[in-house]
Amino acid sequence: MRTMSCLLLMVAASTCVSFRASADVIADWNEKTVTVVTNAKMTPPQAERVMAMAHVAMFDAVNAIDKRYRPYLVQPPASTMASREAAAAVAAGKVLIGLHPVADGELRETLTNYLAGIPDGQPKSDGVRIGETVAARVLEERAEDGCAAPDAYRPKTKPGAYVPTPITVGSVWPKLKPFAMTSPAQFRPQPPISLKSEQWAADYNEIMNFGSRASTQRSPRQTEDARFWLTPGPNIYYPIVRQLAAANKLDVIDSARFMALVAVARSDAFIAIFDAKYFYEFWRPVTAIRNGDYDDNPTTAADATWLPLADTPMHPEYPCAHCIMAASMASVAESVFGTANVPELTLTSPTAPGVTHRWTNLDAFVGEVSEARIWAGFHYRFSTRVGQEMGRKIGNYVVDNVMQPNTAAGR
Repeated sequence: MRTMSCLLLMVAASTCVSFRASADVIADWNEKTVTVVTNAKMTPPQAERVMAMAHVAMFDAVNAIDKRYRPYLVQPPASTMASREAAAAVAAGKVLIGLHPVADGELRETLTNYLAGIPDGQPKSDGVRIGETVAARVLEERAEDGCAAPDAYRPKTKPGAYVPTPITVGSVWPKLKPFAMTSPAQFRPQPPISLKSEQWAADYNEIMNFGSRASTQRSPRQTEDARFWLTPGPNIYYPIVRQLAAANKLDVIDSARFMALVAVARSDAFIAIFDAKYFYEFWRPVTAIRNGDYDDNPTTAADATWLPLADTPMHPEYPCAHCIMAASMASVAESVFGTANVPELTLTSPTAPGVTHRWTNLDAFVGEVSEARIWAGFHYRFSTRVGQEMGRKIGNYVVDNVMQPNTAAGR
């Protein structure tokens, strides 16, 4: 609670000075929401749920005025003269207030300061009303979506046997209500490859050699990539989303739609990935390599002291989560903009200080993210491929099924 309060005081302080509201209110509140979930130390799946709620609220609020697309959830009556900036800011702000009542005062101050940059009058009042209506509906819709279910995960064990005790991540997410998918298992992949296969031996030996903390085969650039992508969650991905929106000079409604599609795809991707992870419960490399003499494959040798480059995330291995998150975001962007080629994107990472990465192609971006998980010692190559496939399927599904142009609805 203290962390959340300190964070929100910082957010509020940054908006206390007088200013004019940004032309891109969607990017402004995307950044504010990322700051909230990051500094609140939410796990990535929890954070993406919040991101999706804030963004679908902003989309429905602005779309109520423009009526260019089918609403995600609700389309309250709205004048075309209503302020889109006020509607979007209030929609996102009220969602955050509803999700974090302990920080009500700080969030309200942040929202008040933001609205101060929008001229008073009927358009602003109408925008505020629209944002409040939409936010209330989004909060109501997600109130019982399963995110607050208690963690009931039971490690496989036998009476009297010790098992590691840290709490797993995402064990309740396989039952979370999706934002767009028909069910958490809609895109569940086939089982992991056979431990007796040549592919298993190849992927096992690759990560054993390149993902080890003591590896002498991993190149300096591979080590840099591994450390760069140790950061999870919205703070490492949404700067790319904002750059894509700015580079394509999206207006408020198209920016709202694009970012909402990304947020919905990413949140549903986490539901799908944890459905698969906890359904198959496939072993991580740190477990497999230390027990390589138990897999009935003569070409995998055990190393009882093997460690990955960094500490392994606390959830099952298959498939790769970073891979599905990067691919779902990229597939939405490719569908919306019609190409994987993009103006140069730049990104820094808290886990690789002083390093800037650049891309001009989204496939190259996804490829770097995926291989980084191999170099970090977290994921087998076959798992990264499956994660990418799932992410692209989910991203395309979201674009094809929610927030579509009104012409697609026969209007």
